[in-house]
Amino acid sequence: MHHTGSSYRGQRVNGRLEGTGTYTLPTETKYVGEMKDGMFHGRGTLYFPSGSKYEGTWENGISIEGKYTFADGLEYQDERWHYCDGYDRRFYTEICNGLKPAGKSQLTNLDPPRMIPPGCYDCGDGFYNPETRVVTDYHHRFLRNADDDEHDWIVRTCRKGWDEIIGFRPKK
Repeated sequence: MHHTGSSYRGQRVNGRLEGTGTYTLPTETKYVGEMKDGMFHGRGTLYFPSGSKYEGTWENGISIEGKYTFADGLEYQDERWHYCDGYDRRFYTEICNGLKPAGKSQLTNLDPPRMIPPGCYDCGDGFYNPETRVVTDYHHRFLRNADDDEHDWIVRTCRKGWDEIIGFRPKK
C-alpha cells in the first residue's frame, strides 16, 4: 500500500504496516487506526480534507461497518434519512442555526460559501477549471484531469465562480 506522497507513522513488521498508526494518502485523506499486513484492519477513522470523516471497522482493507459524518456534523443514516428529502430542502446548517432573514439566501451548506476562483467551478472536492480541464483541491494543488463525462457533469450541475448576464428571453 505504498503511494507516492503518502506517509505512515506507526509500527512496521517485516516492512509492512502493523498495529495502530496514522497513514496519510497523497490526497491528504488521513487514516488513524489499526492496520495489519499493510491494510486497514480493526477500528479506524478516515479523515477527509473537507472536514468529513468515516469511522468504521475494517477487515483486510475493506470496511465492514461504519458511520459517515459530514463536515458540519450531520451523520449519514442508511435508513430513515430525512435530510434534503424533497419536503425539507434546508441545508443542515440552516436546520441547526435557523434560516436567514427574508431576502437573504444561503447558496451552499457552507456559510459563508467558499470563494470560487473566476472561471472555475466548485465540484465538491476542489475547483475545476474548464479551460485546462484540471481539478485542484481547495489549496490549489493538482488532483486530476477531468474526462468528458466529469467535465459535462461539473459544467451542468456545479456552482460557478462568476455571474452570467442572461438578459431577456421572450417565451417561444
